[in-house]
Amino acid sequence: MKSQKSQSSGVSLTLFDGEGRARKSAAHALRVQLPDGRSLTLDLSQAADGVVALLAEHTDTHQQAGLLVRPDNHDALSVAVTSAPLATTTGTPATPAALELEVQHGDGIGKGNGLPARRKLETWVKSALYADAALTIRFVGEEEGRTLNRTYRGKDYATNVLTFAYAEREEDPVTGDIVLCCPVVEAEAREQRKPLEAHYAHLVVHGVLHAQGYEHEDDAEAEEMEAIETETLQALGYADPYMAEKAARAA
Repeated sequence: MKSQKSQSSGVSLTLFDGEGRARKSAAHALRVQLPDGRSLTLDLSQAADGVVALLAEHTDTHQQAGLLVRPDNHDALSVAVTSAPLATTTGTPATPAALELEVQHGDGIGKGNGLPARRKLETWVKSALYADAALTIRFVGEEEGRTLNRTYRGKDYATNVLTFAYAEREEDPVTGDIVLCCPVVEAEAREQRKPLEAHYAHLVVHGVLHAQGYEHEDDAEAEEMEAIETETLQALGYADPYMAEKAARAA
């Protein structure tokens, strides 16, 4: 499903890919997800006032440490190290995005048969989540997947993932439904010679980005989404999901 990407009024960042190409983006925070479950978040919400906060977190223990950098004058920096979450401009702790996740199974779809466990789903969703969210992930068969795709997109076939994003304003929490058609996902994994778990992880991340307003209608949008998905999947320990496509384009 289409959704409109939220426009951010945050700090302007210049990002460089592996080939040295630059892309500008506006952001309020920059998060680096580490393979062992830890993450680093650079809070840019106070950057206009000359304050930059670095928050390190371990997702298993929720332990956090912070580094706050503030320029005192033109020649000096004031650095504060904390063991508690750093405060934002509103005075509230700079905590990770909150997630309410519901997992559903359509007719004939059991909880086994290669479906990812709830704990893995939560990990995948959080890895691609940049704001508080209430999401539903629904696993369906071919008939339901085809009906949904025909009803809401006018395409009479079952597709791998559909995202229904409901937030109407930038300040609204992210809400949406992510529908995964199991027979299609399984067939694609076999055809593309990918582990089924890795393919599910990719499509969940893809759906979560759609729920937050990311799209791939033009080349620039597609390149941005592809880069985020690749970085996120690799941080989770999976291979680049677009490796085959990139090799084909380079040939």
